[in-house]
Amino acid sequence: MTVTVETLEKLERKITLTLPVGTIQNEVDSRLKKLARTVKMDGFRPGKVPMNVVAQRYGYSVHYEVMNDKVGEAFSQAANEAKLRVAGQPRITEKEESPEGELAFDAVFEVFPEVKINDLSGAEVEKLSAEVGDDAIDKTLDILRKQRRTFAQRAQDAVAQDDDRVTVDFEGKIDGEPFQGGKAEDFQFVVGEGQMLKEFEDAVRGMKSGDSRTFPLSFPADYHGKDVAGKQADFMVTVKKIEASHLPEVNEQLAKSLGIAEATVEGLRADIKRNLEREVKFRLLARNKNAVMDALVANAELDLPNASVQSEVSRMIEGARAELKQRGIKDADKAPIPEEVFRPQAERRVRLGLVVAELVRANELQAKPEQIKAHIDELAASYEKPADVVRWYFSDNNRLAEVEAVVIENNVTDFVLGKAKVNEKSVSFDELMAQQQQG
Repeated sequence: MTVTVETLEKLERKITLTLPVGTIQNEVDSRLKKLARTVKMDGFRPGKVPMNVVAQRYGYSVHYEVMNDKVGEAFSQAANEAKLRVAGQPRITEKEESPEGELAFDAVFEVFPEVKINDLSGAEVEKLSAEVGDDAIDKTLDILRKQRRTFAQRAQDAVAQDDDRVTVDFEGKIDGEPFQGGKAEDFQFVVGEGQMLKEFEDAVRGMKSGDSRTFPLSFPADYHGKDVAGKQADFMVTVKKIEASHLPEVNEQLAKSLGIAEATVEGLRADIKRNLEREVKFRLLARNKNAVMDALVANAELDLPNASVQSEVSRMIEGARAELKQRGIKDADKAPIPEEVFRPQAERRVRLGLVVAELVRANELQAKPEQIKAHIDELAASYEKPADVVRWYFSDNNRLAEVEAVVIENNVTDFVLGKAKVNEKSVSFDELMAQQQQG
């Protein structure tokens, strides 16, 4: 078959396909004969329905199926012969004029672009590093102790202070009228932990059991309760109980309660350090990987196939609808979501995917089996039964494919960092955690 490929614009191509009418008709006849053997129709025994009746009933749908199949096969063969990497589905239309005895079709489609990656030695990448010091271990210890704190009732004349748990009744009014969520009884919170708005905590701090107080409170403009956001309320609060918090000592007993194998203070701190170092490693990897990908995209030249971008936009819209459904939003699958919201992100994903694929192909950065195994072992190490987690990954090809994709990205990251101009920057543990949360 001689294939003529016409370039329409950038990545858009057109191929004209021709099919002999006889080939189509032969296939239609063949399928109708097969159908006649099993088709059931009133007034006829199975397999005894006359061909002209079968053709009358099913001829159109069978003809449509055959046309689709044969045109699809012809397009695949033509694209392979022309060595074209087709992006998305072709738009196929029948031509009005065809050579005698043939049907002609125009197939318009996009191809994947040629990706040009410029010399990476000119690319600049900021690479972060961070250490786990004693401060980070101490803070984590404080969090673990807070999770296991106990409370004991204070004396009747004691005043509420930070870290005390108070039990209160309160009622708020706006312009003299109660509002939804503005009233509670036997409500508990710990003073100074930010669970309540600052004015509420300030009012309770210094009160004794049995005390009541009225105070004004301004809801922030961005408050989650839309009905009261930006408004001022008058609250009355009554303190019913004050309990002092008690943090467990950092000792062998605490280590034992946390399930530390080496139940000593040193063993506890070492275990915390190991976990924090693992967390820091993954966060640094994610942050530095993003910086590498940004540099990679900036140093590549390519046209984007609209079909791939549109497909990615559709995937993202479906993902957004699924998320809305999970939140219990009614008719989430019909929610109007404008494509423009996702287009920039979709374009970046497609661009990055094509650039990474080219870099992997050109430099043989595919994931090796031993790399996949090592990555899974590392993921499993933080669990109580690592062997079970390893088995869980290896029992599912989709999970393995996800790990493989991560390993490939890591290979790409290492490759680019080995070529680019790397600016090393050390950040504190707290800075890294805050950066990751914002990102």
